[in-house]
Amino acid sequence: MSGAADATAAEGRGPEPLGVERTPTGDPDVDARLVRLADADHLAASGHLEVYEDVHRGLRDALTALDRSPGPSGAPAPSGSPASYDNRS
Repeated sequence: MSGAADATAAEGRGPEPLGVERTPTGDPDVDARLVRLADADHLAASGHLEVYEDVHRGLRDALTALDRSPGPSGAPAPSGSPASYDNRS
C-alpha cells in the first residue's frame, strides 16, 4: 500500500493503542497515573490533552508530597533524608 492508502485505511479504523508497556514503579500514586495514560489510547488526538494534563497534575502532586517534611513543622529531617535545596536568602 502507498503512504496515502495507508493513511486512508488508518482513518477508517479510528484510534489504536500504541502498545507501550508500562512498568510498575512501586509507588501506588505514580502507578495509577501511568495506568491513566492508557485512556489516551482509545481517544482521538483531540482528547489526549485532558488525559495528559490530569496525569501531569497527579505526578506533580506525587512529587510535591515527596518534598514535604515527614515530621512536624520545624522538626529536623531524619538522618539519611535528602537535604532541602530551598535555601533562599
